[in-house]
Amino acid sequence: MATQQIDPPSTIPNLKDKIPKLEPRRRRPAPSNPVPLPETPVLPPPPDTSSLKFQIPSRRILSVKDHDLFLSSPSYTLILSFVFGLSDAVIDTPVSAVKDDDCSPAIKSILSILDEAEALVQATPPDDSEGSRFGNKIFRTFLDKAKAASPSWHQKLGLTSQDAISEVETYLNQSFGNRTRIDYGSGHELNFIIWLLCLYQLQIIKRADFKPLVLKVFIRYLELMRTIQSTYYLEPAGSHGVWGLDDYQFLPFLFGASQLLHHPFITPLAIHQELTLEEFGHDFMYLGQVSFVNSTKTVKGLRWHSPMLDDISSAKSWNKIEGGMRRMFVAEVLRKLPVAQHFLFGSLVPAVEGMSTESEAGVSNEEDEAEGGAIVVEHDGHKHVHTANSWGDCCGIKVPSAIAAAQAMRKNGAGETLRRIPFD
Repeated sequence: MATQQIDPPSTIPNLKDKIPKLEPRRRRPAPSNPVPLPETPVLPPPPDTSSLKFQIPSRRILSVKDHDLFLSSPSYTLILSFVFGLSDAVIDTPVSAVKDDDCSPAIKSILSILDEAEALVQATPPDDSEGSRFGNKIFRTFLDKAKAASPSWHQKLGLTSQDAISEVETYLNQSFGNRTRIDYGSGHELNFIIWLLCLYQLQIIKRADFKPLVLKVFIRYLELMRTIQSTYYLEPAGSHGVWGLDDYQFLPFLFGASQLLHHPFITPLAIHQELTLEEFGHDFMYLGQVSFVNSTKTVKGLRWHSPMLDDISSAKSWNKIEGGMRRMFVAEVLRKLPVAQHFLFGSLVPAVEGMSTESEAGVSNEEDEAEGGAIVVEHDGHKHVHTANSWGDCCGIKVPSAIAAAQAMRKNGAGETLRRIPFD
């Protein structure tokens, strides 16, 4: 039986037309931060001082309405442009890049003032008989001495008007800490920056001074405040414990991130390397502040005593950290009513029309309040009493000084090695 022969296909099918084309999987875009990166506003020129009527600064943010008015005011923009302008001035610049010869006479005078303030601390030792980890009351004696010396300090800067001195010196006197509560926080740190801003408004310091203003003056202030904190055991103002960035300071992290913005080999994870902190801490504020934080704690490891700093170290670049610090400065300092309610306004950093006055609100000057005094502010739609012993979410928790705890541990002979968490 004959078999039927099947003719072969005339053409072989092209399989590449039938197999789906392989394409690389698209990477998902990194999640974007919904909060826009705050830009540096244009710093306005100094005002004509002949038209100013100097006045002693006072609190004007005493309600949510006052705070909203401030956030849309020229003074808000002025503070933001000055702080971010200082930060921009030190991008990729180590401390050692600024020499003494680079400092103007005004910068040298400010450094001399801070040196004299530290001499007052050395001449006013604390009362060790108190034996408390909370603030030492001799701190008030130091503040009295600093206030008495303040007019002569400002005369060194070229101020001759007593009214101008009375306005400007208020910010410097308030930058060392609170007399009643014997505490210190980012609001006091900002008072120091606003003191410098007032000197800019009076044309005592210029734009050309911004780099040494950060890398000489602010660092000298930082050293002074560490001396004051360790001498008088200042309590952290409005502390949120381990859930805060730092017990006392904020700006060293903003300025420090700018210094490291494009560093070729120091990465954010370097804050966990003790040798890196030891070798470069004196040149870069961020590393120096982390090193200081480590030295004031009684346990070892950033993830235990400073988990926020630990989390931030996982960022891929200093650019991410610097942007985050900008956002944090706006959100946690300027836009936080518990911090902003202590801002002081005069003629050089003016309040806007419609903001409350202390007399209208029925509150006394914060410096004149008696022990345990209170101010009443409106917050989230209800009246809130800000007292010297506050346990509310609004003002943080009154906690003893971590520096005092570390020094007490050293006195007991346990200071050579920090305690490790058992499961570290």
